[in-house]
Amino acid sequence: MSNLKEKYVQEIKTILAKYPAERNRSALLPLLTLAQKETGTISDAAINEIAELTGISRTDVISVASFYTLFHLEEGGKYRIQICTDLPCVLRGSMDYLKQVCDYLAVKPGQTTLDGLFTVEEVKCLAACHRSPVFQLQGNGELQYHENQSLASTQQIIEQIRSTQSVEVHS
Repeated sequence: MSNLKEKYVQEIKTILAKYPAERNRSALLPLLTLAQKETGTISDAAINEIAELTGISRTDVISVASFYTLFHLEEGGKYRIQICTDLPCVLRGSMDYLKQVCDYLAVKPGQTTLDGLFTVEEVKCLAACHRSPVFQLQGNGELQYHENQSLASTQQIIEQIRSTQSVEVHS
């Protein structure tokens, strides 16, 4: 059970108060953000609670949550490296770059490193086609964009993060 309504009573009231009662659907994105706050994923139970709070179907909540790359319905690493593989970026080498990053981390797209620290994902359009390869890094409650990347520059970012983390290896 998510207990979103019990855990975040005041936050939910504040979010819903911003919209007319007949427009609770407008609160969907802030509620999804709230649901993902602690674990980095949106649980099935939270989806149900958000559907109830907004008066929309569970399917509609899932549709919105799965559309945006900032929301996650599945577990992943503490950090998500989301590499744009839209056509303009592919023409600038993003598929080769994706493969290099995955090889470096010993994962395939969509997988998480053994230390549980990084998940590499393919995403569409990060709006930096002319500065590709590009990725957005989600983690620690932050979102950072990294443009004009090479494997070497990305390795530096990865190793800098690793040096600040204490992680356990998952088997």
